[in-house]
Amino acid sequence: MRAMARSSTSGANVPSSGNVAQQEDAKSHVLAAIGELVDEGKAEWSRGESGEIELRLVSGEVFVLGEVAVTRVG
Repeated sequence: MRAMARSSTSGANVPSSGNVAQQEDAKSHVLAAIGELVDEGKAEWSRGESGEIELRLVSGEVFVLGEVAVTRVG
């Protein structure tokens, strides 16, 4: 899996509630699943002009990966 580092100046959201350890565990699971999609050729990820990580599925959907959320943008 190709690693994508996040910029600390990317305007990440701050978690409002919940256990930080649980949030990090969930984030790890999501990133692992995304990594599998990339490894299998079903998606590509890159850093956009704004510094955010963009995930593009071969089916055409585009997502922005935030610090605590994934947002569909296309």
